[in-house]
Amino acid sequence: MPDGSVLVVEIKRGVITRVLSGGRKETVATPGGGPNGLAMGPAGRCFVCNNGGFQWHVDEMGIRPTLQPADYSGGRIEVVDLETGQVEVLYTEADGVPLSGPNDIVFDAHGGFYFSDLGKVRPNDQDRGRVLYGLADGSGVRTVAQPVEMPNGVGLSPDGQTLYVAETPPARLWAFDLSAPGEITAEP
Repeated sequence: MPDGSVLVVEIKRGVITRVLSGGRKETVATPGGGPNGLAMGPAGRCFVCNNGGFQWHVDEMGIRPTLQPADYSGGRIEVVDLETGQVEVLYTEADGVPLSGPNDIVFDAHGGFYFSDLGKVRPNDQDRGRVLYGLADGSGVRTVAQPVEMPNGVGLSPDGQTLYVAETPPARLWAFDLSAPGEITAEP
């Protein structure tokens, strides 16, 4: 942030926290669910991927997310006012399909953003993941790549011509060539 602070998401607590110089922390917003990734967009607005929450499991590896929880609040893209903490829901679905577990986000030079939707795992089934492109003004969002196996990470090349997507379980990294904002030229 311009003041030297850093914004972080705290998935388990359902909050967005600002870490100030010296290590002091303050809660910026409490969107609930599972704020999973954030990025600063046009006009200094904070965009958040909210996965709707997880069940948490404790074992020898520590605390980790597992299944979709009973109190799952739905996947969504949110915009947070950093001054007031007010949370606005921007998108809850794309192409007629609900967002299930948005988790990472990156803005392009045109003011739009790519984000990954990891999906959700339930005891007897799981969602297929996908990568989407949204407009920051809330006027449109659509799927640009699917199915993607639990995508958990998106990034752009320095020239903005390649979209990188990480898949978690298979440990793959995809590189998609872009022809225009939100337009993949071909599957890799």
